[in-house]
Amino acid sequence: MCGILGVINSGTIDRILVSKALGLLAKRGPDDFGEWQESGVYFGHRRLSVIDLAKTGHQPMVSFDHRFVIVFNGEIYNYKEVRCLLEPSVSNWNSDSDTEVILAAYAKWGTNCLKYFHGMFAFAIWDRKDKVLFAARDRMGIKPFYYHYSSSCFAFSSRPRSLFYLEPALSKEIDEQGLRFYLEAGYVPAPHSIYKDVRKLPPAHYLLVDKKGLRLERYWDYRHIQPELSWVHRSEEELLDELDRLVSRSVESRLISDVPLGAFLSGGIDSSLVVAIMAKRLSQPVKTFTIGFADKAYDESSHALAVAECLGTEHHCEHLQVNDLLQLLPTFQEEYDEPFFDSSAFPVMAVSRLARKHVTVSLSGDGGDELFGGYHYYQIAQKINHFFDLPPQLRSVITSLIERLPQHKFKLLSGALRQPDRASAFAFSRSIAKDFGGVLTLDLIERTKSIYALFSSAAEIFPRELHPSEQGMRLDAFYTLPDDYLQKVDVASMAFSLESRDPLLDQDLIEWAMKLPLQWKLRGGVNKYLLRKLAYRYVPQRILDRPKQGFGVPIDSWLRGPLESWAEDRLYDKTLFSKVPLDQSAVLALWKMHKSGKRNVHPLLWAILMFLNFFDRYGAE
Repeated sequence: MCGILGVINSGTIDRILVSKALGLLAKRGPDDFGEWQESGVYFGHRRLSVIDLAKTGHQPMVSFDHRFVIVFNGEIYNYKEVRCLLEPSVSNWNSDSDTEVILAAYAKWGTNCLKYFHGMFAFAIWDRKDKVLFAARDRMGIKPFYYHYSSSCFAFSSRPRSLFYLEPALSKEIDEQGLRFYLEAGYVPAPHSIYKDVRKLPPAHYLLVDKKGLRLERYWDYRHIQPELSWVHRSEEELLDELDRLVSRSVESRLISDVPLGAFLSGGIDSSLVVAIMAKRLSQPVKTFTIGFADKAYDESSHALAVAECLGTEHHCEHLQVNDLLQLLPTFQEEYDEPFFDSSAFPVMAVSRLARKHVTVSLSGDGGDELFGGYHYYQIAQKINHFFDLPPQLRSVITSLIERLPQHKFKLLSGALRQPDRASAFAFSRSIAKDFGGVLTLDLIERTKSIYALFSSAAEIFPRELHPSEQGMRLDAFYTLPDDYLQKVDVASMAFSLESRDPLLDQDLIEWAMKLPLQWKLRGGVNKYLLRKLAYRYVPQRILDRPKQGFGVPIDSWLRGPLESWAEDRLYDKTLFSKVPLDQSAVLALWKMHKSGKRNVHPLLWAILMFLNFFDRYGAE
C-alpha cells in the first residue's frame, strides 16, 4: 500500500513543490520513498512495504528494458499466477514484487493487462518511447486516483491536495455539481470531485494521455449482468457450497503478505465470516480488532468478543468514551482532502490506530451489504415496488393520505412515493437532505442536476427486468460504496499507515452476486439471506443473529454539546458564507430546528459543517 503522484507538463518541474506534494503522502507510505524524473515528467512514490520488503521492490520502478516507468498503489493478489503466464516470454526478473509483474504485463498485453489482475490498485505507467501515460483504477474503486488535465499539464495523485503543488496554477474553485451531489447524497460521486479542475478516475476505468489528448475507457462492467432466474430453483446447499468456495478463495488470496496481518471484527455477518475463514487458513490465531464504547447504544464489542472467543482469535479491544473520538477531529480534518460527511470515519480511524499497533495489514467485511442485500433500504424498495405501477392520480391520493399520518416516518415515506420513478425514490431514501429543504442558492440548483437524476440515469443502464431492490444494491455498489464507504476506510486506515483489504469485493464474487436472484438475498423478511446462511456454517447462529448496528457516532448530541460553539463559529460567519453558494438563512433555520430538539437535522448539518470547515481550510482565496 502506498501513495503515488506524478506530473507531465510542457514547462519546468519545481523540485521544492513536488517534494511538498510527496510529503503529503508520507503516512500512506512511511517505509520508503522514491522519485524519478526526465524532461517534462516526474513520478513520486511513498511506500508501505507489504510484499517483497527488499529494496528490489522500490518505486518508481523502471522496466528491464528501461522503456516503462511505474508508480503503483495497492496489491495484485494473483500476481504469481500472472507472472507464470508471462514467464515463457519474460525471463529476466529483478524482484518478487507485483509491481514488476504489472510492468511486464503492460509491456506484453497493453491495456488488456487489466483483465488479468485481481486486486485493488491505482497505478500509472509512462512509456518513454511513445510518450504515452497509461493509468488505471481497480474495479470497485478501493484505491483512489485524482487527476488534473489541461492542454499543458497532466497531474495525478492519491490525494487531491498534492495536485496543487504539482500544478501551482491549478484553481481551487468549487465544482458546483460536485457540491450539490455532496449535500444531497453525502459524498461526491466520480468523476466529480469537490474541485472544478480535479477529477476522480472512476472505478474500473483506465486513461491514456498522449499528444492527442486524454481518453477514458471502462474495462469491466457488472451493471449489465442479468440475475440467473434458474438459480431460484437450485438447492440452497448447492448455492452455499458455491458461495463458500468463492469467499474462501478470495479471503485466502488476501492473506499474501510479508508483514503481520489481522482483521477488523464487529461481530456482524460480514466481518465474522471473513475472520472465520482466516482462522481456518492460518496456522496462528487471527489478530482481531474492535473498538468498544461505554455507551451501550454505540457499543458492539460484546458481539465481537463472542465471535472472537468462538473462533479462538487473538482479540484486541480498546474501550473508549464516545466523546473520546472527538480527539480524532484534527486527524480527520487533516487527512480527508474533500468534505466528508460520513461520521463513522471516527471509529474507523480509532480501530485502525489500534490495529496498527499490532499489524500492517487488516482485512474487513466491506461490500457484503451492497452485494447481498444488507441494508433496510432494499426491503423498503421491495415493499413499495408495485406502488409505481398505479395510475399517477391514484398515487397522488395515496401519498397525500400517508403524508397526513402523525409519525414523521410516514412523511418521509410520502416523500419517497412522490418521486417520479423507483430509482428516484431509492435516491430519496438514501439522501441526507430528504425533506429538510434546500440550502443551495437557486441559481446553482438551476445549473446542476440532482442525485435523483443521477440515480435515474444510472438505472437506465441496468437490465430492464431488474427488481427495484436489486437496482438499489447496484446503485449503492456503483456510487455509495466507492465514493463513501471505501474512501472512508482508505483514508482512515492510511492515516495510521495501515493497509485494509476487502475480500468480499473480489471480481468473481461480485459477478456471481449479480447473477444471484433477489429471492436468495431478501427472503421472508430476512436480509442478506444466503450470505447469512454461509456465516452460520462457521459461527453459531445464536452468536450472529442480532439487529444491524453499524459504526454510529452521536453527531446529534455533539452538535448540541461539545461541538456547539465550534459549529456556530462557522454557521454564523457571514464572511465565509459570502464565498460559498449556500443560503445562510436556510442553514441557520436548520441549526435552530436542531438545537430546539424538534428534529434531528444532524445528517445535513454535519455535511454542511464539513464543507464549511473544508472550504475555510483548503478552499479558494
